[in-house]
Parts: sequence; structure tokens; C-alpha cells
Amino acid sequence: MVNGEFVLRGGEVVDATGRRRADVKVRNGVVVEVGEDLDGRRVLDADGCVVAPGLVDLHTHLREPGREEAETVETGARAAALGGYTAVVAMPNTEPAIDTAGVVRQVLEAGARSCCDVRVAGAITVDRAGTQLAPMAEMAELGVRMFTDDGRGVQDARLMRRALEYASALGVVLAQHCEDEALASGGHMHEGEWSSRLGIPGIPSEAEELMVMRDIALARLTGARVHFQHLSTAGSVAMVGAAKAQGLPVTAEATPHHFTLTAAEVASYDPVFKVNPPLRTAADVAAVREGLASGVFDAIATDHAPHAQEDKEAPFDQAPPGMLGLETALSLALTELDLPIEQVLALCSWQPARVAGLTGQHGGPIAEGAPANLCVIDTAATWVVEPERLASRSRNTPYAGRKLTGKVRHTLLRGEPVVVDGEAQR
Repeated sequence: MVNGEFVLRGGEVVDATGRRRADVKVRNGVVVEVGEDLDGRRVLDADGCVVAPGLVDLHTHLREPGREEAETVETGARAAALGGYTAVVAMPNTEPAIDTAGVVRQVLEAGARSCCDVRVAGAITVDRAGTQLAPMAEMAELGVRMFTDDGRGVQDARLMRRALEYASALGVVLAQHCEDEALASGGHMHEGEWSSRLGIPGIPSEAEELMVMRDIALARLTGARVHFQHLSTAGSVAMVGAAKAQGLPVTAEATPHHFTLTAAEVASYDPVFKVNPPLRTAADVAAVREGLASGVFDAIATDHAPHAQEDKEAPFDQAPPGMLGLETALSLALTELDLPIEQVLALCSWQPARVAGLTGQHGGPIAEGAPANLCVIDTAATWVVEPERLASRSRNTPYAGRKLTGKVRHTLLRGEPVVVDGEAQR
């Protein structure tokens, strides 16, 4: 069932304008009617489900080019579609880094053949080395709207100021992985009670918070937008909340693992729980949850970070950081956060679409004439995470065996049902 005419029947439409019982008719990639008891040549059953704008992930590692044994654009996009995502922003820490127009084109071309709208974040600096600005204007001409050295923070404050001024002139946003490398050096988990117990060198909260503080100051100085990636500490949440209260142009994202898991998980010494920034304390988890509820955070981002099995089976201090996220993020938010469905969808769909510059293409509202980038969610469905059944090439999920509530039933990309009844169609 590809483009043509069909109806999503029996669901409750939830978007930025509110919620209402309605069917949605789609024709040739566009929503043509929203109302009750609509007829269509074909029907996708949405009875008892929520019909929502497709989800948007600001933080996806697709590993291509360079690490295709862990993930490809194709397999990552399939995982995204199964998770309800119609758009993802691919991070630039590939090999080679996405720091030139040529590599941007390579990833975009692969994305054009996939079942999700794959957008690209370009690197702020050449090879993400933090010493020389990358040719952002050339990448911006290809539609790149976000730049980050993700995996590393830009250490040089003067260079970051220049990058912000340049980004402001280009009309793009800089996203920062906040980590002071001098403080974090040699650490493999959160510095605190558990790192002391386990004998694993730690990364203090201050390694993140110092850079958050610095970049809030640079946003104030330059007037440029800063997006803070995967914030994990109570101090970071408080500083971003204060910056927003002052009207500074900052946005922020939180990941599911930072609102569901703590450093205590590392007691198993299983590298599946190694991530950067690291899992923090219960108090930090509570602060991240409160930040999601109060509006400090603009988005839930997956930080989907696949790794080949042999890499994740290395000793904890040698294993790479990262966890899968695309197929579990929405379900974790619905299961773990005490938030109404409208707020969860705002954090997963239309608010990240706004941060990424995708408003009008993704994130709704669901109305006549809008692109048919949609997902249908059975909010009552329960399922158990089984790593071997995930679409990713990798298996490094920390949620194996966990029972979750809420499952994507259908996903439509530009009017094409790329997921039907929980099964990828291509």
C-alpha cells in the first residue's frame, strides 16, 4: 500500500491544536480531510488509537559512513519508522565526519531511499577536532539546519563564540554536547557513590555544567541560538530553566535513559549501561523528569547510538558509550513519565520539529493540505523489549526484558504507510 487514497479510521487525533475524535483521509502524500465517518478506498484501522504527527528525533547516530557494521542509514531509518519517527537528524560523528558538503550529500542520498526523512547535522569544526570552523555555509546550502560536534563539546570558548556568530548569520542552530574534557578525562561513569564502590573512574556533574554555564553566557553575548544536547544533571536543568526565564534563545533535550536509569545500573559492570553523558543519580533523574514536565526541556531525543556486539562486549573501561533508542523512546516516555499524551507528543514531535527547522513538514498539525507524515499509537498495548527483534543492526539496548506500555501501530511517511500493524513495509 503506497501513495494513493486511504483513511485512518477510528482514532483520536492529537496534535498541537488539541485532541478530537476524527478519521484522517490521505491522498497522494497529503492530508485531504479530517472528520468523522470518512470513506476511502482503503482503510488503516486506528480504532482505540491516537493519530499523531510523526515523531522527530533531534539526535540519531546512523553510523554511515564508516561504521556500517553497527548501523546504516537504511537500518536506522527502519528502526525510526517502527518507533513512530518520520524524521531524524543524523549526527556527524561518522568516519569521515560530516564536515563537508560531499559527505552531507552522501548521507542525504542514502536517506532519500529509506523509510524515514533523514536530515543531517553538520560538524561545527573540521573533523570535529575543535580547532577550525567547518564550511557551515556550504552545508547549509544543502539544507543543513543544525550543527554540532556531538560526541565532543567545543572546548575553545573563543571558537564557540565565532561559531555562534556565524550560525546566527546563516540562520542555523548550534547544538552542544556539553562536556569539559579536562574534567571528564579518564572517566567512564558518573563520579559519585557508585563509581567509588565499583572502582571505576568517574565523570563529575561539573564537567557538563561548566560548559552549560559557558554557553548560556555565550548565547547572552551573541544573541545566537544554542541547543543543549542530552542534559543529565540537576544543575544543568536549573541553569537552562533560569536562562529561559531570562528570555535567552536556548533550547534543550533529554534522553529516555536519563529519565529512566541511574548510575546504580553500572553495578553489573555491563557496558550496555555505559553512555555519555553517563547515567547519573536518582536526584538527577528526578530533576530531568521535572524539567520535562515544566517545559525546561523542549524535546525528548533518543541519542540512538548503535554499536557492534563485539565492541560492547569489551571490558567496561574499554567499551564505547552508547545505547539504542529509536524503537523504545516513545514507549518509555508513555510508560515512565506521568504526563498527558499531548505533552509527551509535544516533546517527541512538534517541539523538536521546531528546533530542527522542520515545522510545516513534520510535527503537524493534522489538517487539510498538510503533509501526511503521521503515526498511529496504541497507547494501551503492552510489549516486552527483545533485543533480537529490534530493527537496528545492533543489540545494545539497556531495556532488554522490560515491559512497556504504548506501541506504534502505523507510520506514514509522505503518505506512504511504511509501518503497518507494527511491521515495516520496506
